[in-house]
Amino acid sequence: MNTQSIFEARHVSKQYAGHVALSDVSITVPEGTIFGLLGPNGAGKTSLIRIINQITAPDEGDLLFAGQRLSQEHLQQIGYLPEERGLYKKMKVGEQALYLCQLKGLSKKDAMQKLKYWFEKFEIQSWWGKKVEELSKGMAQKVQFIVTVLHEPRLLILDEPFSGFDPINTNLIKSEILELKKKGTTIIFSTHNMGSVEELCDHIALINHSRVILDGQVGEIRNRFRSDTYKIDFKGSMMQLGASLGTYGELLSHGPEGDHMDATVKLVNGATTNQLLGNIMRSVEIRGFNEVIPSMNDIFIQAVERYNKEQKAA
Repeated sequence: MNTQSIFEARHVSKQYAGHVALSDVSITVPEGTIFGLLGPNGAGKTSLIRIINQITAPDEGDLLFAGQRLSQEHLQQIGYLPEERGLYKKMKVGEQALYLCQLKGLSKKDAMQKLKYWFEKFEIQSWWGKKVEELSKGMAQKVQFIVTVLHEPRLLILDEPFSGFDPINTNLIKSEILELKKKGTTIIFSTHNMGSVEELCDHIALINHSRVILDGQVGEIRNRFRSDTYKIDFKGSMMQLGASLGTYGELLSHGPEGDHMDATVKLVNGATTNQLLGNIMRSVEIRGFNEVIPSMNDIFIQAVERYNKEQKAA
């Protein structure tokens, strides 16, 4: 994987009328990756996205694009799909798509050629002469996705790109995102859907109350939040399993009694898996033993709650 960064924010801060939107935020987005920009509502994600797109400017800090100070010249290399869609409702789809592509520096001829390709790919040729107001939210979303990626930006910023899509079209857009990454596009992906983060993202940064509270590679972060917790599938009684844990394990939860039992157990007192299994196997028949790696959704909640608790205690 290419370790060169396509975008860096260094100690960026931004205030609006006394409200701190960003406080000393630093992130590095490696080129050719999908980078998850995460956080609760109001955390500061949109403020950072607006700064990257030069809609607003930071009060403090530096922004770099491919090693150079971010400037207006770089905007032609950036694509931005906002959460709130910006198509003109009274304009016809094809006319508007052509206009937006030309704004990104494409000639009319090149824009027409590329639009024809994408409209055929998404099977929406019949929408060309429709007005945007005639489209559903998901249909308008498809059109805006096309005009966002058509100029082949080096950096693509997607804010809740699956909003308004049914599962079939969500998978279609996911496939296109992965194909763009394969071709070298770097993607900043802002979403509240942690399942999509696990599925798509290589790196993440979690912003809470204007600060970055967690960042790194997705796999490394999930390992960082491991808690020595295991799921055990076994044959026997729950009473037998509970008694066999001894000083090595704590029973966190279990399923209903039956022929195939399952329980979630946490190692305690510095015990090893061998010690725990040695005890358990004397009492029940083990059919499965797997570590429970926390999901990104669990990590998101843990990290935010921990930070908020620390701030209240400070």
